[in-house]
Amino acid sequence: MAVMQILYFAWVRERIGVGEEVLAPPADVATVGELLDWLATRSPGHAAALADRDAIRVAVDQDFAGPAGSVAGAREIAIFPPVTGG
Repeated sequence: MAVMQILYFAWVRERIGVGEEVLAPPADVATVGELLDWLATRSPGHAAALADRDAIRVAVDQDFAGPAGSVAGAREIAIFPPVTGG
């Protein structure tokens, strides 16, 4: 798989310890869910941040994507908590 920029925001960034990474996931990582599974194996911080999938949202090249969304050819993946307004 090609190299992609992974961006982390808010408490996701705090738990992982970095705001962004440039990574090349394995070739068998094709969906958002598979990417999150793979990222969770990278460190205890990644595992903690990504443990509750209902508490995070993902955007692939600035478009929201669910677990089955494709990451093929993606250049940027953003991972963040749900945004609430008030």
